[in-house]
Amino acid sequence: MGRSLQLPVAVLPAAALLQGIGHWLPQKWALAQFLQAGGTAILGQLALLFAAGLAIGMSKENDGATGIAGVVAYIVPINVLKPENVALFKGIDVKNVDPAFNAIAGNVLIGIIAGLVAAAMYDRFHDTKLPMALSFFSGKRLVPIVSSVVMLFVSVILLFIWPVFYNILVSFGEFMINLGWIGAGLFGFFNRLLIPTGLHQALNQVFWFNLAGINDIGNFWANKGTQGVTGMYLGGFFPIMMFGLPAGALAIYKNARPERKKLTAGLMMAGAFASFFTGVTEPLEFSFMFVAWPLYLIHALFTGISMAFAAFMHWTAGFTFSAGLVDYILSFHMPIANKPYMLLVQGLVMAVIYYFGFDFAIKKFNLMTPGREVVDDVNDADAVEVSTDSNDDKYMIMAKKIYAAIGGYQNISVIDNCTTRLRLQLKDTGKANQAQIKSVGVPGVNVLDKTNIQIIVGTDVQFVADALTKLFNGKADVTSSTNAAPVEQETASDVKSGKTDTFFSVANGQLEDIEKVSDDTFAKKMLGDGYAVVPTDGKIVSPVDGTITSIFPTKHALGIKTASGLEVLVHMGIDTVEMKGEPFDIKVDEGQSVKHGDQIAQVDLNKITEAGKKTDMMVIITNMPSVAYMKYDGLDRKVDLNTEIVKVTTK
Repeated sequence: MGRSLQLPVAVLPAAALLQGIGHWLPQKWALAQFLQAGGTAILGQLALLFAAGLAIGMSKENDGATGIAGVVAYIVPINVLKPENVALFKGIDVKNVDPAFNAIAGNVLIGIIAGLVAAAMYDRFHDTKLPMALSFFSGKRLVPIVSSVVMLFVSVILLFIWPVFYNILVSFGEFMINLGWIGAGLFGFFNRLLIPTGLHQALNQVFWFNLAGINDIGNFWANKGTQGVTGMYLGGFFPIMMFGLPAGALAIYKNARPERKKLTAGLMMAGAFASFFTGVTEPLEFSFMFVAWPLYLIHALFTGISMAFAAFMHWTAGFTFSAGLVDYILSFHMPIANKPYMLLVQGLVMAVIYYFGFDFAIKKFNLMTPGREVVDDVNDADAVEVSTDSNDDKYMIMAKKIYAAIGGYQNISVIDNCTTRLRLQLKDTGKANQAQIKSVGVPGVNVLDKTNIQIIVGTDVQFVADALTKLFNGKADVTSSTNAAPVEQETASDVKSGKTDTFFSVANGQLEDIEKVSDDTFAKKMLGDGYAVVPTDGKIVSPVDGTITSIFPTKHALGIKTASGLEVLVHMGIDTVEMKGEPFDIKVDEGQSVKHGDQIAQVDLNKITEAGKKTDMMVIITNMPSVAYMKYDGLDRKVDLNTEIVKVTTK
């Protein structure tokens, strides 16, 4: 539904363009008034646009016939429930009709209901075959007819519940308006917080459109309301999107590992430009939203502060699409705008807050923002190789790589997209190689469940989606392969040949063959070879001499590098990443040298078992191509902190 709403919302910049240019021109010019009237005409039909857009977007085939059905479905209730008709139905004077019915025409909620009904009717009836005498009305022609009938029944229901429901919405709107700058801050905070779920679209309807009588976008561009108040749910976004997030991107780049700065720079720069010029923030936000979620909470908090402060100072500017430079320029000369130039000053302050706030959080909490990943996922993906030809543009090449990485035609069910994301339904998301997808250069991948996956591409996602659809419709056979050589060469360059490291137990307990661990990732040695210990107490020690190279944000794992170049992963428990670090007290710091037997963590084993998790402590050598041989001293036995487990010699 969030994706479908983007279609009607994408029309609004046309209104902003007409209104903005109209107010930049001298107001005595007829052309200025002409352009403003054109912008107002678009804004006056938002509910109708929502009905048509949702109908097309929500139907399975996205057929234009559904748009006609959406228009019909919207026309029915707004005309049936006109005040004069309501008076007739109820046998009362029109003066006694509840004022709520005066607001039913143009309310975007009615447009949303109409669009959903039309989409549902299309999916149900577009293939219906009527008897010969009525065959003209079969198939798609039947959809508007059925939609109108259904909306008649909806109108009957609305006749009784609309006044109550609408008054509740208006009361909520009035409550938020009475909160003033605090309400604006709360809206900004939850607007960002809900983006991962897509539910921010529902929240936006309340504040930006006329769902609950606030209608901040419509009123701003129509120059209605009080200067300094109208636009209070819009203005505070400009300092964030034009200044704050780009500064946060700079902090992320600064904290990237040296070998990954070039890749991180490209990702951050593209996201920062999109945010600054157009206000499209998803490429940036999704790049750290899941891999460093505490940073996203900070971002949501900063957004709330910016919204609250701008509203408190009554600094306003408006947008129709998003709070980027383009909308800022168009809204600058709107009469209702109040001291919009001060939002630039606020933006500079927010840039400083974002840069130092992000920089501090990344370092303090060791957040795995882009470029700081413990595992170089691009190398691990081993660049996806696909067959291309001279006619393939960059979007088709990207689409082919994604197509191969998600399993090709056999694994794809539905291809869709919103403003910045590919929204795919797969037969099994487990078959999608996330590392390979990321190697294409996308900012992020979000697996929602067993069948739904989102791939964040950027504002040109439509071209990638079209190319992907073309491959799918043609049942293309795009081959995918991996090239492991670059990984081995990079690993080998750090390894000293012919050196032997002695590994000891990581805990007191029962030594376990890695192949018997109840997790396929470890048991099948996908990460590398090693061993496990089922501990009898919570003291966890370094199994080898080396240097702490990384500590996972959730504290359940850390990396150690030996002097000979072996890279060792100590993973504490199975599926304990879900416990958000609660059972683990890390005793070492990144960069610290350790000897075997030095305590690296204290673990609350009871918390792990109470959560239904296994306490196995795994020791894995992740750069196995550098290993010549491993010599075990026997498995499946009791061990203590001084027990020698295995000797490992490098190539």
